[in-house]
Amino acid sequence: MGAAGAPSRRRPAGRRPWHLPAGSFPFLLLLLLLCIQLGGGQKKKENLLAEKVEQLMEWSARRSIFRLNGDKFRKFIKTPPRNYSMIVMFTALQPQRQCSVCRQANEEYQILANSWRYSSAFCNKLFFSMVDYDEGTDVFQQLNMNSAPTFMHFPPKGRPKRADTFDLQRIGFAAEQLAKWIADRTDVHIRVFRPPNYSGTIALALLVSLVGGLLYLRRNNLEFIYNKTGWAMVSLCIVFAMTSGQMWNHIRGPPYAHKNPHNGQVSYIHGSSQAQFVAESHIILVLNAAITMGMVLLNEAATSKGDVGKRRIICLVGLGLVVFFFSFLLSIFRSKYHGYPYSFLIK
Repeated sequence: MGAAGAPSRRRPAGRRPWHLPAGSFPFLLLLLLLCIQLGGGQKKKENLLAEKVEQLMEWSARRSIFRLNGDKFRKFIKTPPRNYSMIVMFTALQPQRQCSVCRQANEEYQILANSWRYSSAFCNKLFFSMVDYDEGTDVFQQLNMNSAPTFMHFPPKGRPKRADTFDLQRIGFAAEQLAKWIADRTDVHIRVFRPPNYSGTIALALLVSLVGGLLYLRRNNLEFIYNKTGWAMVSLCIVFAMTSGQMWNHIRGPPYAHKNPHNGQVSYIHGSSQAQFVAESHIILVLNAAITMGMVLLNEAATSKGDVGKRRIICLVGLGLVVFFFSFLLSIFRSKYHGYPYSFLIK
């Protein structure tokens, strides 16, 4: 009992008053400020990402492929945040570079980008851009890139892997091959739509007209159709075209040659056995034709019954053609199949 007869107040057993530990208020204040800062930073990242995507969509609305210099490359590709994939063609399109392969690759790249831009599946998850050597030399140096054209995929997160660089030398730069590579890297499937090309139809029509006109002019004398030599020449031309890789060129669409944008050196022979240049197939065609001509001369020298001295000269010429051009052909084979041990005259 307390004073004046008032009943005493007792705290219930097991309950104690809660007090803020000494010195914890600054800690709680710091924690609160940190949460506010993190929330503001996240909001800032979201706003920055939205601005970048909005800018990219605006550029894509104007052109299916937009050009990047060093600053834009670092802002939209190298600097996070980024939730989109970027396909970049590193090229050298300026006339003084004389890169015909770059122009051919740019045409296929344009077809692919237009197919994506005007498709119903177009979205802000994939963009197509270009870095020209004369506009972004620092980008080439940063990536240690010494050849053009080169296609690279920059994923939304992380650094590009080896497979994110398109194997142009082996596969070629046809739009369909690029679309297949993009589907493997991004799961975005692009159906390629090519503009109508009537050059093949026109060429075929001209050929049919030429043959038809020739047959009409020679309608009273068609014995030339039975000329064995003529048909043999036609057959050899087809064989040379097929054995030199023309069909492979038609399917894969490789570049005509490769020019290094730094030193201007042009390569006409591909260094790998898995690919070739168009110029390389032309060289092989000429070599095969020269070897065949040498064999024909050897056969002529052996079977003809003319002057012995003339036959001897024909034999030497034919032998020289076979030996020299076969040695040249074998040296090209050695340069593509590294480790091949045999050579003849030319290494």
